[in-house]
Amino acid sequence: MDVLVIGDETFSSRFFLGSGKTSRYTKALIDSAIAHAGVEMISVAIRMLDDPESPLPLIPEGIRILPNTLGAHTADEAVNMAHLARDRGLGKRIKVEIMNDSRYLLPDGNATVEATECLAKEGYTVFPYFYPDLRTGKQLFAAGAAALMPLASPSGSSRGLQTRDFIQDLIQEIPLPIIVDAGIGQPSQACEAMELGCAGVMANTALATADDLGLMAEAFRMAIEAGRAGYLSHKHDPALLRGGRKIR
Repeated sequence: MDVLVIGDETFSSRFFLGSGKTSRYTKALIDSAIAHAGVEMISVAIRMLDDPESPLPLIPEGIRILPNTLGAHTADEAVNMAHLARDRGLGKRIKVEIMNDSRYLLPDGNATVEATECLAKEGYTVFPYFYPDLRTGKQLFAAGAAALMPLASPSGSSRGLQTRDFIQDLIQEIPLPIIVDAGIGQPSQACEAMELGCAGVMANTALATADDLGLMAEAFRMAIEAGRAGYLSHKHDPALLRGGRKIR
């Protein structure tokens, strides 16, 4: 059976739901993602825990929660947020997001590595979100990350795999699950990421803005499954090239 293992957890689904569009983050969206896309884990912003629009109360029992540190500008802030989530009963699974610019919302690589190392030493299962340069990826691996979450393109842009070649480098060189995050706006883009060799996809905007939530969720499920099958069908073929470069 083709399952995804991250840390000591096993996932049947390779589609993960983000929570950026909180204003439309209705129970219908969550239920559709679970029922039609098979979502098993949903990311929730720690800073939204006490907000009336927090999706946390809408997430059914049995679905895993991935608290994220969206809003943190430093490693210390991210670590403190992780401690808050733990103290609120959300466990020691954490997505580290640290951004120190308000215009482009690009992750701070150095601070992300620092927070990842600190939290990994404390026993957290860390999912760092970062710009996919190989140097930072290797530092995050050395720091104890359980999986890497490189951005495909700017958050909410729906531009797809603009960082394709950089993500391919991560897949080739780092022995961790690569879950592409941010910028995936269409099922075809999710399929492309999976066919490239990504272990999973996180998306939110594409579902939150869809007219037919169930249909879009099902489309993502099928696209991710198709991309994964395409990757596995050629995984051990040394002659296979992607964009002129050999992949594993």
